[in-house]
Amino acid sequence: MSSQLPNIFPSHHTLIMTGILDPSAPVEPNMTPDYEVRLLFKPTAVLSPADELIGAVLSTFGIPSTATMPPTATKLNVQFLDTCSKEIYKAGWSVRIRKAEGDDKFELTYKKRYAITGGDIDTALTIANNDGFNAGSTKYEAQVEWGYKKSTLSISCKKKAASGNSGTDLPGKIDSRRMLIDEAPDKFDNFKFNKWGTEAMEVSRIFGPVLFNRFIGSWKGMPLYIEIWHLLNSEGTGIEYIIEASFKTKDRVTASTEQKELAACLESNGWFIAKDSLKTSLIMERY
Repeated sequence: MSSQLPNIFPSHHTLIMTGILDPSAPVEPNMTPDYEVRLLFKPTAVLSPADELIGAVLSTFGIPSTATMPPTATKLNVQFLDTCSKEIYKAGWSVRIRKAEGDDKFELTYKKRYAITGGDIDTALTIANNDGFNAGSTKYEAQVEWGYKKSTLSISCKKKAASGNSGTDLPGKIDSRRMLIDEAPDKFDNFKFNKWGTEAMEVSRIFGPVLFNRFIGSWKGMPLYIEIWHLLNSEGTGIEYIIEASFKTKDRVTASTEQKELAACLESNGWFIAKDSLKTSLIMERY
């Protein structure tokens, strides 16, 4: 006579219902971001007639200069690659090549952006986790780009490629495509389907290049970067300056507190533009 043992193990369906095997729950912990606060200067208030930063800005943020020695800035050049229909940008990615004066390497960056709604950073991190960006994603860096009203979570993978020059010259379309295809990380390449990213790169064009100058000062003991971006204006007839102050911190409370303090400092001096910096968006529109 055969006897059937009772089934003491819960079914897969039961495990899912109880949340033990909830397929929507991230398995790995979320990434830990750092924070970059970014605020805008009013160009007409902080640039001299010669389009240089005025002395009051230099002294406020401790940027060294004298009557005979102007402040030192690093020149950088950047360009993005995307299809004519901006397929990569519309999927929340941006792919760029950047070159700094004095550096013999190109910096290649593959960046995925996630909107932060209502200041809820942790929800954005969880959404990124569900896309495969988690604490185990050691080739990627998470950063909250903290603007005036708007914040964005960015997940970036950075690579280097030999340039053969110490200036700011960037490669043409064919060489740019080749570099970005050769170094493309899997999470970008296979984001929508296998080889999605590199297939888009094969038919991409250049958006840019855009030159900017970077000055380094300080804010509350942290390095403060002031960048002057030379963007094509909306009419395509000349240059529009976008001037941005930024600092980085690993602490969320510091980012929140010092964002308000820096905004108040700029406001009290009549230097502040109360809006968010949308450099990448403007480059994708105008070039």
